[in-house]
Amino acid sequence: MARIKGALATRKRRNKTLKLAKGYWGGKSRLFKTAKEAVMKSGQYAYIGRKHKKRDFRKLWITRISAACKANGMNYSTFMNGLKKANVTLNRKMLSEIAINDAAGFTALTEKAKAAL
Repeated sequence: MARIKGALATRKRRNKTLKLAKGYWGGKSRLFKTAKEAVMKSGQYAYIGRKHKKRDFRKLWITRISAACKANGMNYSTFMNGLKKANVTLNRKMLSEIAINDAAGFTALTEKAKAAL
């Protein structure tokens, strides 16, 4: 009886990695060994990037809220403290949306925060 070898499984596994490396420059898209390294590294970058994305958006929201607060004669930290004391539970994403799209609504929130302090 003939011995079964793993050539098909190996080829499939290698092609999967090479498919992920498509578009990379030079040997990284054609040679399995370098493609494997590049795909592993790009996976690490993608993982880290997903964490950075969350950080960057939070930073953006805080910057927008801070700018709107300054326009209403307050700073960011006292505004957030006032909202907390007034039991207003809006997250920073929604606060930044209100600051951009509804200036009157944001002014009302700053007045509520000032009253709670």
